[in-house]
Amino acid sequence: MTRTAGIDVGTGAVKTVIFETDGAATNWLIKRVDRVRQRDPYQLATETYHTALEELGMRHGDLDYVATTGEGESLSFHTGHFYSMTTHARGAIYLDPEARGALDVGALHGRAIRMDGRGKVLSYKMTSQCASGSGQFLENISRYLGIAQDEIGALSKQGTSPEKVSGICAVLAETDVINMVSRGISAANILRGIHSSMADRLAKLIKTIGSVDGVVLMTGGLAHDEGLVAAMQEAMRQEKVQWPVRNHPDSIYAGAIGAALWGAFRHEKLAREEALEQAA
Repeated sequence: MTRTAGIDVGTGAVKTVIFETDGAATNWLIKRVDRVRQRDPYQLATETYHTALEELGMRHGDLDYVATTGEGESLSFHTGHFYSMTTHARGAIYLDPEARGALDVGALHGRAIRMDGRGKVLSYKMTSQCASGSGQFLENISRYLGIAQDEIGALSKQGTSPEKVSGICAVLAETDVINMVSRGISAANILRGIHSSMADRLAKLIKTIGSVDGVVLMTGGLAHDEGLVAAMQEAMRQEKVQWPVRNHPDSIYAGAIGAALWGAFRHEKLAREEALEQAA
């Protein structure tokens, strides 16, 4: 039995999971997501990790491997660190065994990943940080419109005449939104237009990674935005891409899940190598 933690330190949130693995069998012991909200992300990650252990009645020494991903490499208590594209690929397959692609839409960027059934990354492509297809951009717009983030998706789906925004730069897109408000465009149509613009760019991004022989699972914080999910499905149809796009109730944990599972694999591999050396 191997016990591992996965900690995904993102710009907008810290995600923490702890797993027990025994061969191919896995048992998810705990999951936590904590929004950064201007706090120090490393201090938050440390506090969240120890809180998760306390809730399980465990200590740091009870774990065989603590794996980090995202910006978590600087955490002093981690055993190893994995790149985000690797962890999101593995986490996507855990959440949806049919997944052969992952679309990670986080606070600062979007990233399309193509992988095989074992979670090995075959290709990937990322948006630039200045682009308007990010969670931070959408958060800024919702704050300007006076709308809570958890209301964005449902309100966007009510839009009937979406107003497209600039797909090039977040600054230009925010200027577009200000002009729309002054013209009396409804918040629903503004948000649907933003989702459509983001989805158009992300669908084109997915096409650059090559043919996906399966499902594209949305991961990251914006995977739970039902307005963006609906816009992605429509954009994929418009781009004539046949690969289904969907999300999962635990999509936000994909990176942390992948880190924990890769950590278990690495720990078990090192243990086997050590046993062989001792037997030689």
